[in-house]
Amino acid sequence: MTSTDDDVLHVHPDRLLPADPGLRPIARELYDAVKDLPIISPHGHVPPQWLADDVPFADPTSLLITPDHYINRLLHASGVSLADLGVGQENFSAEQSRAAFRTLCENWKIYRGTPMKFWFESELADVFGIELAPSAATADRIYDRIAEAIATPEFRPRALYKTFNIEFIATTDDPADDLRHHQKLAADPTWDGKVAPTFRPDKYLEPATPAWNGLIDTLGEVSGVDTGTYAGWVAAMENRRAFFKDNGAVSSDHSHKDARAEKLDDAEAERLYARARVGQITPEEGDALRRDFVFQQARMASEDGLVMTLHPAVVRNHHTPTQETFGADVGADIPMSVEFARALQPMLSAFGTAPNFQLVLFTIDETVYSREVAPLAGFYPSVYVGAPWWFIDEAEAIRRYRRAVTGSAGFTRTSGFIDDTRAFLSIPARHDMNRRLDSGFLAELVADHRLTMDEALDTAHDLVVTQPRKAFKL
Repeated sequence: MTSTDDDVLHVHPDRLLPADPGLRPIARELYDAVKDLPIISPHGHVPPQWLADDVPFADPTSLLITPDHYINRLLHASGVSLADLGVGQENFSAEQSRAAFRTLCENWKIYRGTPMKFWFESELADVFGIELAPSAATADRIYDRIAEAIATPEFRPRALYKTFNIEFIATTDDPADDLRHHQKLAADPTWDGKVAPTFRPDKYLEPATPAWNGLIDTLGEVSGVDTGTYAGWVAAMENRRAFFKDNGAVSSDHSHKDARAEKLDDAEAERLYARARVGQITPEEGDALRRDFVFQQARMASEDGLVMTLHPAVVRNHHTPTQETFGADVGADIPMSVEFARALQPMLSAFGTAPNFQLVLFTIDETVYSREVAPLAGFYPSVYVGAPWWFIDEAEAIRRYRRAVTGSAGFTRTSGFIDDTRAFLSIPARHDMNRRLDSGFLAELVADHRLTMDEALDTAHDLVVTQPRKAFKL
């Protein structure tokens, strides 16, 4: 089939750099200085088994569409069933995979102006060398080119890890996980990359949920600690955190409906824990105990040195029928407002100046960046402002982030970019987007004579490599 002009993928080398002709050359010089620096990814969701077993990618849809909530949710909003995209489908056929890819390409216009368009087109051009724009006419040709590529050794996960110049990547792992894939990588003399587990105990900190008691039984089994009491829960958590740290973990990750962390009196904590263990705790009591649990995680972090990351305030699984049909975490989460200053005061009063404690605060509520998060990071030596993530890891929000936090926190109190993704092939595109946008912001400061070019170049380098290493103790 002959290609037309409409079929050609237009990936401009200066995309996302400032349009102002006085700024663009400055931004281009800054971007050129950092575009080839290594990728540091201290928070993400790539399955460690992909790298441990060097699992070949099965097909273009299961690689690029099915696991990508960003892609799926807009298609769902446009009337496409998640089932037709492979979500929740164990036996998705080759015909269904191709049909799902066609559906994406036929609906490509819905991604105009979104970061998904930037990421996906960068993947096509930079990873696969494809110069075709997604459309109904090009869908099969793009699908076949990707399928042909991922069948080769150069597109296995380990080869791509090196091709992408990844220096460090962290996964997200359940406290009861045996971490066998991380151990396999650590023991493999042919592997020289760095893949770290991340301790994610959220489900074990929500005592009013139906699944909690079963999870706590499992926690007791894997830790060898009796979790029948609150003191036992604390000891079991300390045991598992130590196990994770022994296997290379550098951080723990926490997400609840609010940011509150506050210690209960020991007797009250034991009383509420006992009620939870027999299934009699109320939602209000569950919140109080959960906030104590989070406080205990902060206390443990101040002792074992794992960096604590906090990203609260998301309405999880907003659409009940979708959760019932496809399970949790398939793209139906919705951001909500959050408060940090009062919520974190008990935690930071206790640990905010402790020498071994570090806390990275993420939010999807942009209103708190300049009002709360940046001022907290501008005072507490333990606090860093996390990068825009999830719903706000897009161009305009990243620009707003720098404008909101820099005045109070500067650059040295920020985390560096976080890709927060399971979509492995999009990692370079996500980091590239951020490098371009930060270069544009720094170019403005140079043009305003607020930074010299040397200062801007040094800062651009720090934002890519120094800040993530510092914020996550790498």
